Amino acid sequence: MSSSAGPAGAGTSAGPGHRERLSPSAGTWVACLGIALTAGFVPLPVLGPAGALVAALVAAAAVTAALLAASARVEVSGGTLVAGRSRIPLHHLGRAEPLDAGAMRRVMGPDADARAHLVTRGWVRTGVRVAVEDPEDPTPYWLISTRRPAELAAALRRP
Repeated sequence: MSSSAGPAGAGTSAGPGHRERLSPSAGTWVACLGIALTAGFVPLPVLGPAGALVAALVAAAAVTAALLAASARVEVSGGTLVAGRSRIPLHHLGRAEPLDAGAMRRVMGPDADARAHLVTRGWVRTGVRVAVEDPEDPTPYWLISTRRPAELAAALRRP
């Protein structure tokens, strides 16, 4: 059963139907802090305490910048789905299926289609698979990480 969103899409006048940023989890930030501390301890015998502190701060800044750059935006508004740097009009989309962690693992693993468009983040275990119904687009579906799969799927179904 396919539920297509019309060209008007969700949230055309009342703001976005769904908006979230896929920021890293607390565990990811803790792991990156460990990387920064290691980057400070490794050169300690050679650079001394001041040099090690500088190395740790540079590593922390680099890791923070990389994680913030990897934090994709997912939004449904103005008749468009925006996921990361990609966007697609809602009228080209079909059924939106919320995926729990197990289903997301299957779709990213044994049930994966190499033609799919992926906007996934390792620190977000749930997602939504959205069928693409544009006959000129070879992409069968978009797979999008989201912490609120039911809400995103509902926003994609709204006329």
